[in-house]
Amino acid sequence: MAFLKTRDTAEHDRPAETEGEGEIREFVRRDVATSFRRQAESESEMVASNINAVLQRATGTSVQEIENLITELQTLRDTLQSEAARVQREIVEYTTLTQGALQSTKIIAESLKKVSGARPETADQELSYRS
Repeated sequence: MAFLKTRDTAEHDRPAETEGEGEIREFVRRDVATSFRRQAESESEMVASNINAVLQRATGTSVQEIENLITELQTLRDTLQSEAARVQREIVEYTTLTQGALQSTKIIAESLKKVSGARPETADQELSYRS
């Protein structure tokens, strides 16, 4: 009977060992699955982070290029505005000069008419005095 008791005890111990092994196996499976999920999540996070970094570099470069273009366009606008003001001043000066030249030409033309008108008479008088 002692033999049967040890055998019964051994049979009863085996399910306990099997249960313990099963629990350990289940724990390991859960741990591996969790770490695999964590690894997958961390890999996904790394990929997302890498994509974000690439996008930030690309958009950063684009934004910098756009800002440079805006600065260049503003400089060109300022240059064009100053050139427009300069051309406007020169047109005003040219108009003033042209008006002055026109008035001088009129004065000269009127003087020539007066002189031309007086000349024939003077020439006739000189001829009559000489004769």
